[in-house]
Formats: sequence, C-alpha cells, structure tokens
Amino acid sequence: MADETGLNPYYFPLEGGLVLDQPTFNMAPGMALELLNYEPDIRGGYRRIDGYLKWNPNIVPQTASANEPVLMSAFFAGNSSVIAARGTSVYKAGTTGSWTAIDTGRNGAGKYTHFRYNLNGTEHIIWADGANHATKYDGTNVTDLNSTGAPANPKFVIGYKNAFFFAGHSANVEELVFTAPYTDSDFNTANGAGAIRVDSPITGLFPFRDELFIFCEERIFRLIGNTIADFQLQPVTRDVGCLNGFTIQELAGEILFLGKDGIRTVAATEKINDVNLGAITKPIQELFSNFPDVSQFDSIVIPDKTQYRLFFTNTGIASTAKTRGVVAVLKEKGFEFSEIEGIQPACTDFVTIQGESFVLHGGFDGYVYRQEQGNTFDGTAIKGRYRSPDLTMGDAGLRKNFQRVIINYSPTGVINSDLFIRYDYEAPQVARPAAYPFDSSTVVALYGTSLYGTATYGGQSNPLVRQPIEGSGFAIAMRVVDSAESSAYTLKGFQLEFTAGARR
Repeated sequence: MADETGLNPYYFPLEGGLVLDQPTFNMAPGMALELLNYEPDIRGGYRRIDGYLKWNPNIVPQTASANEPVLMSAFFAGNSSVIAARGTSVYKAGTTGSWTAIDTGRNGAGKYTHFRYNLNGTEHIIWADGANHATKYDGTNVTDLNSTGAPANPKFVIGYKNAFFFAGHSANVEELVFTAPYTDSDFNTANGAGAIRVDSPITGLFPFRDELFIFCEERIFRLIGNTIADFQLQPVTRDVGCLNGFTIQELAGEILFLGKDGIRTVAATEKINDVNLGAITKPIQELFSNFPDVSQFDSIVIPDKTQYRLFFTNTGIASTAKTRGVVAVLKEKGFEFSEIEGIQPACTDFVTIQGESFVLHGGFDGYVYRQEQGNTFDGTAIKGRYRSPDLTMGDAGLRKNFQRVIINYSPTGVINSDLFIRYDYEAPQVARPAAYPFDSSTVVALYGTSLYGTATYGGQSNPLVRQPIEGSGFAIAMRVVDSAESSAYTLKGFQLEFTAGARR
C-alpha cells in the first residue's frame, strides 16, 4: 500500500466570485480569475448557467425591414401570452401558433417600456415607445392615451400611488406628467392630473415602496406623497445619475442601476453620494472600461436566484455569441460576480406568476426567447470557463509534488467538461499536462443515457471526483472548460493533495 503519511490535503470551497482588482496573493482560494457562463450559486459554489429557448417557434412579423429588432417582449397574464413589438406593430402569441397583431401604425418606435396593472379586476398592460402616444391593452381592446393633456410621445411609463407617470417625451425631457388619481387616461388638471419639472433629462422611473425614484442623467430624485396636493420632490443625489433607464432593477430590497463607475445601489449612493464606494462592481471594474456607448445595454432580474444580469448589448458586434455581460448575485456577505457571454437582448422582461418565473428577452433576429430553459442557447452550446487563482498553499517558495485533485460538485444531468492543471502562473517554459476529463459518466446514472455496469444508479447529489494528476510546481491553478452540451451543474469546491518538495 502506498505511503501517504507525507501527503498534504488542501481544501477550499468556491466562493467570492470573479475578482479582477486584487493580486493573486491577496485573493481567497475560492475566488475566480475567470468565471464565464457560471453564476455564483446562492447555495454555494459556481453553477453553469441555464440556456434559453424560443418562446414561440415563429418569428415576430417584420413590417419594413428584415433587420428590425424586437422592441418589447412583455409577459401578459391576462391571456398567458407574450406581447411583442417589432417595427410599426405590436403582436401577441402564446407558446404555439402565429403572432397576432393587436396594434399598428407605431411609426418611429424605439425600445418600449411597459407596466402591468389590474384595474377593476381586469389585467391591463400599458406601454410607451418614445415616438407615439402611450397605449393600454386589456386583453381585448387597445386604447391610445391621447386625451387633452396627454404627452404625445413618452418614453417611460410607470404606475405609482394609483396614478400613472410618463416621462421622456420630446417636448420636454425634464418633465414628469401624471394622470388624475385612480385613472390611466385622465390628464385633466382639474381632476388631479399634473406635471413636475426636474433640472436634468429623465432617464428612468422606478417605484419603490412609498416613493417614486426619478433617475436623470446627472441627478436622482424621489417623489413622495399621495396626490398633487401633497407631492414632494426630494433630491437623492445631485452628483450621480443613471446612464440607461433599462438597467434599473429591484433586487432583494435594493435598487440597482448603471452609473458612470459601474453598477450602483440607490441606498449606497444616497448615503455616501458620489464617493466611489457607492459602486458595487469594484472587483470587476475593468469590465466596464471598454464601453463608451451604453445606450443599448439592458438588464434582467432572476428573483429566485437573487441575481441581476446586465447585458453589454452592442449591435456593432456582429455575433450574438460574442456579446458579454455581468452577473451580480446578492449573497450573505455581499455581491458576487461573474461574466456571461452569448445573450444579446434587444429588450427584456421578467415576472413571477403563481410561483413560476418568466424571464424573457427579445432578440435582434426577430424572435422572443425565454431564459432559464434548456442546456443551450437555442441550440448553440454554452461555453463555460472557470479558472482559480494561482494557489501557493501558503508558501510560494516550496515546490509541491501534486498527486490528486478531488472535485466536489452537484450535477443535474450529463456533464462533459475538461479539467486543466497549470503550474507556476502558466509560465511558457513550464510543462502543461493534457486535459483531464471531468464528466458524470461514472458517478451519476441517468436513465436512457448511462451504461449499465459502469454507472452508479442512485448516485450522490454532491459526488466527489478523485482525479490523479501529474506535475509539480510552486503554484498551481485549476481551469474547468465546458464547451459541450452539458446539463447545468455546480462546482462546490476542490481538494488538492501534494507532498512537499525542494525549497527554492
């Protein structure tokens, strides 16, 4: 039997997320130098993300050009369908069947904003596109909000305190117009409708608890009160603004938005104003440095994962597969981050209906997709990459002779990945062992895919893969590459086993 009395085990759980602003010596072993298409899991570890599939197999009809993007993809509970806008028309469809036009003649429309609400027991949705009158839909009838006093072409629409607020209309980008109480179409000032001016172009609106936050290019305000009789406009900050209203989301009691220095929370921005600590993305700040134009960015929230996704959408990138983004997950100790690649939304939406989450995005290709579905990006393999820091096990001057790596992970299906071992900061003169297979074929059995006699039926939910490795070095790094159609799985942690060698 081999003598293992001198074998040193070194275990570390995977936690901390992607960190790009620290030297290796300062990084905790569980942090990542590369974390692409893996998401920090609220249950611990790093989970390979799920894919997306078409909501409906049919393309949303084009009205003028084959290059028209989907400008709105909104789930409508009134008939369990998706409302999609493309070109000059708005359509609806379920998961099967053709798209049916419900609104036409929307000339010059930009990306839509929308708001869902229930009026007198009937589900409604209201939308605005920045070029036409806002419109409401009750599942049967479409009605333009074009009465006297209504803004002609609002870009933003939101409901707050039993009224509806509109902003971004070309006549005055600094004006906020609201309806009379308990109505979605009465703009008569005698009935309680009105307008409020701010001193910076409005870039987004967001209701939060008993306040309406008004985001501007260089300001943030809050509106409190119930009606025009007691509305009060208060400044949150006059030095920090929101660059793109489609990046504003609520996550676990925080409002996140894109500022000049990355993703911020309103609470931290209000508390410390424009100090850099207001940005939560300091560990990955360099990812934001290459995007002078953020006008096409979009975002989404996945509530059951306490996850915010910001997509660096840029139609100048020819391939959707190359579109990057950031995943931010709120955990007990704060936010953890990763990168995402392969999703290029033109618009997004999410809603939870009777416990089921619908995470949608409309594409520049004319289709509507549902995220968190399947193991591919609509048939394209998800390319995932994880790389650990360069680990010295506390002593960078001692050579280690590595014997084995033990991987703790949580599978949900078939896994086909590769494990790479790299020594001494990947110096070119250092030997690089070939990839070791990291798969589930001998650990977890799946009915219909596993081979009887080689797989363990009823396998563990968190198995350990004991992989012998070769090589030695003063530092070691592990990389997992997933480019096949693997099911989602979570990397939980690693244990390295080595014997001490010579000291340099």
